[in-house]
Amino acid sequence: MSSEAIIKQYSNGEITVIWQPAKCSHSTLCFQHLPSVFDPRTRPWVNPQGASTEAIIAQIKTCPSGALSYQDMRSSASTETATKPSVLIDVRPNGPLLVQGSITLKAKDGSETVKEKVALCRCGASANKPFCDGSHVKLGFQDA
Repeated sequence: MSSEAIIKQYSNGEITVIWQPAKCSHSTLCFQHLPSVFDPRTRPWVNPQGASTEAIIAQIKTCPSGALSYQDMRSSASTETATKPSVLIDVRPNGPLLVQGSITLKAKDGSETVKEKVALCRCGASANKPFCDGSHVKLGFQDA
């Protein structure tokens, strides 16, 4: 099974937190700002009972890579962002390219995947190219 296919889900009865490890850029925003829910030192690392549903949703919305999303079981709402008319590329200082919008990513083998949010490697050290895996931190990557 490819790492792209791994999807983990954690539910509190109101929402299901969805984590796609292959997309994670390890920005640490989730556990820095909501450690009662996101704690990489424990297993499972996501505890959806650790905060209010609203706090969890707000934190998930800050995920720069789109690795974290949610499904709201209280309504028919979903985390999938409505198709945006444009694409935003945010060059993070000493970090990845954060691409947001409705984009099609074409792989080397010609397969295509539609994404709403991705973090693309800029340092060249990622083991999960073209996606950022946080290697820039260990490498000490600095903007030129």
